[in-house]
Amino acid sequence: MIGVSVLGATGSIGLSTLDVVARNPGRYRVVALSANTDVEGLARLCLSHRPELAAMADPACAEALARRLADQAPEIRVLGGEEGLVAAATHPGADQVMAAIVGAAGLVPALAAVRAGRRILLANKEALVVAGALFMQEVARHGAEVLPIDSEHNAIFQCMPGDFRRGLDRVGVTRILLTASGGPFRTRDPASLDAVTPEEACAHPNWDMGRKISVDSATMMNKGLELIEARWLFDARPDQIQVVVHPQSVIHSMVEYADGSVLAQLGNPDMRTPIAHAMAWPERHASGVAPLDLFQVARLDFEPPDPRRFPCLRLAFEAIESGGTAPAVLNAANEVAVARFLDHRLRFTDIPRLIEQTLHAVAPGDAASLEGLMAVDAEARRVAERIADGMV
Repeated sequence: MIGVSVLGATGSIGLSTLDVVARNPGRYRVVALSANTDVEGLARLCLSHRPELAAMADPACAEALARRLADQAPEIRVLGGEEGLVAAATHPGADQVMAAIVGAAGLVPALAAVRAGRRILLANKEALVVAGALFMQEVARHGAEVLPIDSEHNAIFQCMPGDFRRGLDRVGVTRILLTASGGPFRTRDPASLDAVTPEEACAHPNWDMGRKISVDSATMMNKGLELIEARWLFDARPDQIQVVVHPQSVIHSMVEYADGSVLAQLGNPDMRTPIAHAMAWPERHASGVAPLDLFQVARLDFEPPDPRRFPCLRLAFEAIESGGTAPAVLNAANEVAVARFLDHRLRFTDIPRLIEQTLHAVAPGDAASLEGLMAVDAEARRVAERIADGMV
């Protein structure tokens, strides 16, 4: 049986991963689970899947989880803090590690899994956004395997030739076409976006996602982060990646070739498809997702993204061009901005303003070491909080 560790088990990706596990009995064994602060949620999963290790990012929550499991599952080892997350990521029984912790907090455990030489099912964008060069260097150094879980990057992976790591130009790939739904405000008057509420921003038309990721979709920062992610996953230049708005979310991304061919991966918008693909690769097995009914879909629409409505996309392209620590600053400022917006302490249209001002205010730092990147991340958050206080 294949040992699986799920980092971020109580989130939408984690739960979908465990659903795929349950649909393929006898194939997988859950050896470790982690969560942030959801004690009851992780306790239920522990009692259902019986991992050897459970970890919580919050040490106090880890103590609460240990008390909760003491009677019913005393055999489960419980750890807390970053040390616990790293232990879950490097569990000796884990053949695969689902890296689904949201935000920069997922970087250290994901990198630990890489250094342990595991197959990493990468759902955490920030690992590559914040530390793309370092992350991929460590993948090569330790013989780890990274398979993308984001629906777009997984689609690209499926449409790429098997030897794409020799270089896109050498294998005849001319462009990556990264699709985007356009989110809930694709057709809304940009002048009205000041009044957007967190509830409206989280009401994605196609996908069932967490609140932070839903807001990123509404601003299209999620696509900006995916641009940076694609740059590192596929060793692509910025000019080799194009964003295409595709409202139906049926085509998850495409790859264009030198002979004029364009290969696309289609499917219903359900994260269990890319999760099952990566878990079984190079084979295939059940995901629980219904086959795509093309007659019901009936039509596929495409349009360029509106720069007035989605300024975050421009900021992401600028961060890619700047390189170095600029993507880490972009990500940190975005996390601060989204958290404040969800807490009703920042307007929706202030999100890109805060990110842009932070990018201008934070001096470039060291992108060659994890310590340097973490220092830049912390500084960017301090600067973003200070700027945000002045926006209120």
